[in-house]
Amino acid sequence: MSYLASLWDAKLKQRGVAVAIACGLLLVLPSCGIPSLRNPKPGPGALASYDLRKADPGSDLPPVFEAADSSENSAALRVEEFFSDAKLVDLMRQSVGGNQELRILTENVQIASNEIISRKGAYLPSLSPGGGIGIDKTSLFTLDGVTIRDDPFAVGRFLPDPIPNFILAPLFFWTPDIWWQLHNARDAAVMRYYAAAENRNFFVTRLIADVANNYYLLMALDQRIEILDQTIEIMEQSLEMAKTVKEGARGTELPVQRFLAEVRRNQSEKQIVRQDIVEAENRINYFLGRNPQRVERMTGDFIDLELHALSVGVPAELLRNRPDIRQAERELTAAGLDVKVARKRFYPQGFINATVGYQAFNPGYLFITPESLIAGAAGNLLVPFINRKAIKADYLTADARQLQAVYTYQRVVLNAFVELVNRLAKVENYRSSIAIKRQQLAALEESVRVAMQLFQFARADYVDVLFAQRDLRDARTVLVETKQQELAAVIETYQALGGGNYLFPIPVPRPMQPFWERFRTHKTPALQVPPVPIGEPPTPSAPLPPMSPAAEPFTNPLGQPPGDQIPAPPPATPMDGDLPAPLGGMEEKPPASSPTDRITIPPPSPPSTDRISIPPPSPPADALPDPLPERN
Repeated sequence: MSYLASLWDAKLKQRGVAVAIACGLLLVLPSCGIPSLRNPKPGPGALASYDLRKADPGSDLPPVFEAADSSENSAALRVEEFFSDAKLVDLMRQSVGGNQELRILTENVQIASNEIISRKGAYLPSLSPGGGIGIDKTSLFTLDGVTIRDDPFAVGRFLPDPIPNFILAPLFFWTPDIWWQLHNARDAAVMRYYAAAENRNFFVTRLIADVANNYYLLMALDQRIEILDQTIEIMEQSLEMAKTVKEGARGTELPVQRFLAEVRRNQSEKQIVRQDIVEAENRINYFLGRNPQRVERMTGDFIDLELHALSVGVPAELLRNRPDIRQAERELTAAGLDVKVARKRFYPQGFINATVGYQAFNPGYLFITPESLIAGAAGNLLVPFINRKAIKADYLTADARQLQAVYTYQRVVLNAFVELVNRLAKVENYRSSIAIKRQQLAALEESVRVAMQLFQFARADYVDVLFAQRDLRDARTVLVETKQQELAAVIETYQALGGGNYLFPIPVPRPMQPFWERFRTHKTPALQVPPVPIGEPPTPSAPLPPMSPAAEPFTNPLGQPPGDQIPAPPPATPMDGDLPAPLGGMEEKPPASSPTDRITIPPPSPPSTDRISIPPPSPPADALPDPLPERN
């Protein structure tokens, strides 16, 4: 008998071991057929056999970094240090506080923070209070209807028909994160939060650069207005000379009409430049998030204006200071975590639910303990064993998106180096071009002076004077445009280095903060992080720019500005052939002693109201001289 009992126990043990082995195989087998991941191709400058998991044995950095002998980087400069213009700094301060696109990106950061809360709550136990009321009508010709007819707690009384049901029981549910799947999903959400914040910071650097570019474009357009005014003055002097020569019977009407046409041409171009000024001002107003109005700007020597010297530093500084590179890095990390999350779906998943509470058919019996007490618990284990196509598809999709993130990171890094090299070369080349154009301008000014003297004494044709004056105007215009492009290249280089990325510090997301910090700020769940102030706030005594278009008086569109009319002839024609004083900033000046020296800008003159006025119409036809008589 004992032998049979021992044999039976041995069979039970063998059966238990077999069942355990079978269950283990069922749990392990689904995770054995996971597809393998694809390796990304090496980035630019790396060999085909380069292993991304090992150190880079060589480097093919751009020459601008190979020749760098200092770790200083212009991105470390504050905005008010790089741009010394107080008016420009004030516009940048307003743009950071009022730009609507920046506010939208800030809300994207808040949305990413809320996603962390959702992912964090997925692996925490949940407890939901539950209750309900119902009725149950049973048939008397069933066993249940016959057995529950009498009330067991009240002798001689029947149960109500239908029978009510009252229940009060909270529900408990928990998904144990055995494989760290839900924690990886939370970490991916954290990385995307930082990526959204870096995207906002990259927009801030672009916003600072756009405001500065349009600001200096306005200064260049103001300089073009000054060039056209001076050109018109020179042409009017030539017109008077042609009239004097004609009255002395030494010339014809043709030079008079040609000079008059050139005057009208420059007056017409002046109106177009004014329209460009209006559009540039409104672009700045759009960046600032305010209504169209005049933009206060510096007036003075534009050609000799210099910004802070540029320093590129070491390549690691570029990777650390560029918000778009940091954004791509965070997106790459999040994509890697998504692959881990998709991989864990091949493993068994467990769920635990439980409930405990009270249930009774009479409210008077509901809280009688322990008779009305109910409880229950269950644990589920799901194993993806058959038809795993959806899981495989999600896993392969996550792998493809990770490769996309790798290539996006390589593209962003490559674009950063290309932008920096191009803009540094542009700064140097345009500076050399400006130095050459200064010499060209000096020669053209002398040629105009000589041509006018020769024309006055009938030793040169009017065409020589006309072409010399036109070439002088074009050279001055090209010099101003080249200077504006040089300043834009400096600004874009500052942006390419990551200048201005410090303005919006990235805080730790609220769901990842300590409990007491979250409890202290529970009434303000939004991430209200003010930007770093730019420069010093304006003094209360300084006049504020107008905040409404009504504050800027518009000129009468039907009136003719006096600057666009041909002045009356002077009482005596100058015989020495002197020209008016050259345009400010156009004459040759010695270079600054050091590239870091700041140019002292004179205080701005009172603004003229015709900067944003509606352009006046062309003068009436009767204001022009009579045409030449027809020849028979």
